[in-house]
Amino acid sequence: MGPSFNEQFDQHGVWRRDFALQLKRLADWMSSHELMDAAVQERLHRLEEQVRSDKVMVAFVAEFSRGKSELINAIFFAGYGRRIMPASAGRTTMCPTELGYDAAVAPSLRLLPIETRLQAQSLAEWRLRPERWQEIPLDVHDADQIAKALEKVAEVRKVSVADARALGFWHDDLADENPVPDSQGLVEVPMWRHALINIPHPLLKQGLVILDTPGLNAVGAEPELTVNLIPQAHAVVFILSADTGVTRSDLSIWREHLAISPDSMDARLVVLNKIDTLWDALNSADQVQAQMERQCRTSADMLGVPLDRVVPVSAQKGLVAKITADDLLLETSGLPVLEEALARGIMGRRQSILRATVAHGVASLRSETSRVINIRHRDLDDQMAELRSLRGKNVSVIEAMRHRIEQEQREFDLSTAKIQAVRAVHLKLLRDVFQQLGAKALKAELSELAQTLQQKGLKLGVKKIYLQTFDRLRGTLDKAQASGTEIQAMLGGTFRQLNAEFGFSLQVPQPPQLEHFTHDLNQIEQSHLQYLGVGNALKLAQPEFAERLVRAMAMRLRTVYESAANDLELWSKSATAQLDAQLRERRRSFSRRIEAVDRIQHAASGLDERIAEIEAGEDELMQLERKLHELTAKLVAPPEWAPTDRLPLPSA
Repeated sequence: MGPSFNEQFDQHGVWRRDFALQLKRLADWMSSHELMDAAVQERLHRLEEQVRSDKVMVAFVAEFSRGKSELINAIFFAGYGRRIMPASAGRTTMCPTELGYDAAVAPSLRLLPIETRLQAQSLAEWRLRPERWQEIPLDVHDADQIAKALEKVAEVRKVSVADARALGFWHDDLADENPVPDSQGLVEVPMWRHALINIPHPLLKQGLVILDTPGLNAVGAEPELTVNLIPQAHAVVFILSADTGVTRSDLSIWREHLAISPDSMDARLVVLNKIDTLWDALNSADQVQAQMERQCRTSADMLGVPLDRVVPVSAQKGLVAKITADDLLLETSGLPVLEEALARGIMGRRQSILRATVAHGVASLRSETSRVINIRHRDLDDQMAELRSLRGKNVSVIEAMRHRIEQEQREFDLSTAKIQAVRAVHLKLLRDVFQQLGAKALKAELSELAQTLQQKGLKLGVKKIYLQTFDRLRGTLDKAQASGTEIQAMLGGTFRQLNAEFGFSLQVPQPPQLEHFTHDLNQIEQSHLQYLGVGNALKLAQPEFAERLVRAMAMRLRTVYESAANDLELWSKSATAQLDAQLRERRRSFSRRIEAVDRIQHAASGLDERIAEIEAGEDELMQLERKLHELTAKLVAPPEWAPTDRLPLPSA
């Protein structure tokens, strides 16, 4: 059995902290040797921010009473010696609950009232209004106090059918999905729309975010949850009950919210929970094992997933075993197999993505810095040839050389006006691209779809408009890509001219490839298509629900466009920083050449001293190159550990 999810996540956190430290050492070294230009500084900052703030979200999704909260307790919170998430019989988690850690916020439970559904703001917008959340402080040293406070996520309230309809929990034409009214005609709805739990749990401090979701009715009523949070989770754990298998409501959740994209299936794990209900003293161990394996196969077939993605578990027995240190019960519960599956699936995938991003960033960083060092090499070579040509020459020849250098410097200074003109054209083209990817342009692209969705009644023709909207959004990214190529061509011609005229070594980097943002758009399109089918036509007929859907979609699209614009901006900085670096180095070269000639004029030994200094400078540059390679190699060195590469077969 390999390391548990907790152990591998802890090792992942150690790697991230070590990477941040190595990155700081590199930045300090580069700054001390004047190798830090705007592009390099930006790339260093982005790398550090990406690794330091990297989050890993695991979403737990299930219908009511599948043992979801108990499973979270068993995997993450057994160290408290008791249940932390409410996991008693019946419905426990009534509102979507996020567990994470933000050091800038005191340990607390924050609850967003369900009434906020009557207003248009999205969950992301409500996060920016802390005054609308009810906050309960949490005592991190008192597990009982934390558990007691978290019971509030299970609170409900009784409302009229009309109020339930307005809140999205009652649909006149979907009688089977509606809550049952009591004798007074009132129905139960959650007290809270969303809960945020901020506690300094070791895993949460290292970037783990746990999303605990309620059942089908509550999930379907919150489009931002199903089209933003769940699709962006790095792994989704879908929980079934071993005694019932895949029920009708389980299948609805799976088909409508989890199986919408083939690309996402690798990040799905199915847990067949409560296998202890199959443990029967009247049956032999082999009979129990056969029954459990049959349930796993049936569940895999019904959900259309490979058998090895279905893991049989008893969360309750696993929690008890961890608290009582009963190794035999823990193994029998199946919990270690699930933890290893999580570690293999989530940590392996997250590590590979993050390390690929780091490797690409470090390679670009090394390339840009090496270019500056090479410029210095070339300038020293030019100065060496120039000084050696003065050996044995008289004062008038040396004076003539000084005048020639000054003339070159004046001509160079006059040429900077041409360079500034090129930069102005470059920035104008870039601003045009940023406008195409800006919030105002995005709002205009979504206006027709928003108007159609917000009309009362059935939304006829909305799917056609939806598909047309996403075609235009993809077209905008294509235009941005074409603009990047156009800017590169323009800079390429200018750089070649400057290289020929001034002996520069400017090279325009390839424009960023935006295909992965188009892939993100395709995923967003797929995640929303579920709401445009016949099954959700009645929900979509409600203007409030449709408006929340549009806002959730707009928030996610804005993130994609902003990320594309940021990539283009960093590429632009990499191109212009080369120009800045070579201008700076050329001005420094002029100053050193004039200084060397002055020293030669005033001291007979000045020429030999300056030649010796240049030779020493060459040695120093070679040392800089070796040190740069050493520091960047440490950043991309593989960790001493790696996620396990195989998943044991399910067993009793």
